[in-house]
Amino acid sequence: MKFQFTKSKKLLFSFSVLFFFVTGSQPYPSMILSPNRTETKHKLKIVANAILKEATFQFVNQKNGKLYDIAAQAPQNSTLQIKSRYNDWRYWNGVLNIALIKLGNILDKKAYVEFPIKNMTFNFDNYKYFQDQYKDEDKWSYPFAQHFIMKELDDYGAMGASLVEVYQKDPQERYRAYLNKAAKYLLINQNRLPDSTLVRAFPVKWTIWADDLYMSVSFLSRMGELTGDNRYFEFAATQVINFNKYLFDVDKGLMYHCWYSDTKKNGVAFWGRANGWALLAQIDLLDRLPDNFSKRNKLLELFRRQVKGVIEYQSNSGLWHQLLDKSDSYLETSCSTMFTYVIARAVNKGYLSKDYTSIALKGWEGVESKIRVDGQIEGVCTGTGIGDNLAFYYNRPTPLNDVHGIGAVLLAGSEILQLTK
Repeated sequence: MKFQFTKSKKLLFSFSVLFFFVTGSQPYPSMILSPNRTETKHKLKIVANAILKEATFQFVNQKNGKLYDIAAQAPQNSTLQIKSRYNDWRYWNGVLNIALIKLGNILDKKAYVEFPIKNMTFNFDNYKYFQDQYKDEDKWSYPFAQHFIMKELDDYGAMGASLVEVYQKDPQERYRAYLNKAAKYLLINQNRLPDSTLVRAFPVKWTIWADDLYMSVSFLSRMGELTGDNRYFEFAATQVINFNKYLFDVDKGLMYHCWYSDTKKNGVAFWGRANGWALLAQIDLLDRLPDNFSKRNKLLELFRRQVKGVIEYQSNSGLWHQLLDKSDSYLETSCSTMFTYVIARAVNKGYLSKDYTSIALKGWEGVESKIRVDGQIEGVCTGTGIGDNLAFYYNRPTPLNDVHGIGAVLLAGSEILQLTK
């Protein structure tokens, strides 16, 4: 697969060749393109601090606007909602919790690490109030619904992954009970094809979504690490291998967003964030696999293959497009942050050579341009299901500071700091 040099990469390549002949040294792009670490830290802090400021850990009665710290304190006829979107049990907050722990450790900011711990306490202290009153409302608008529904992977996978990390810092018995319940459901009861590939029951029955590689493997890999039980690693490896079988297009070097069981065909789109979810899942697994795991080399091969495909579609700005192979689709921030994180992490861990450093640094340059001075993030595609035509993906809105990209921005910036320290 031929690498497509952009104008900026051609300039970098020429400078690197000159550097080699003048100095006789191996030219690494990180020596040429290096972000301002002080500026990177500043931007990460304003994003994280904005989250901490907005997350009130309160409920609001929609009838009169009165606030409550504990749901059960509200009058019986109240209509409560969670005041801050960062305190609900949603998969994007699973990514955010993990990212804040990582950033807090790197910057030695105790408040960032404590946020996910407090968030889980808030969830577990209050979800039962809503569960007792639940009458089949829409899970996307009903508080904590995904905490107790546990039906599809996005109900518990990413939040379960973040709960593993919180449990390691705050080992409450109720957390371990939830983790055991969710892990058992995933291994035994979650919908799957005869070959064990995980599928969704809606909107089209038994459809494979690339997104679900993260919603499953992020949790499975952490449960394997937590328990030492090889079943989690084996099942996670099966998902990576099978998702590649159904979704990966060798000519494009990318994953389709979905595969339909009824027609035995892929969907229409190489959607950016779907490929980002898939790569996040794979590096989460590689980070936690035992060194002697039998399928490790196969998993590395699949990971490197997809990274090589993705980097061919990076724009001159460092960002990637909403539809990766469609340069007339808009530049999209969340997939760009995911690719930036994954590539930087892979270089740091030795899964990729240092030759990939410039790709990650250029990606972060693009991502930084989307972080406003108030910490809000531009250009993130809103929540997106599967579509049967490309126009569906072309026209997805990008609300300011959409929750689907915030955690990934913190992950990417944190890893860039590790890459350049």
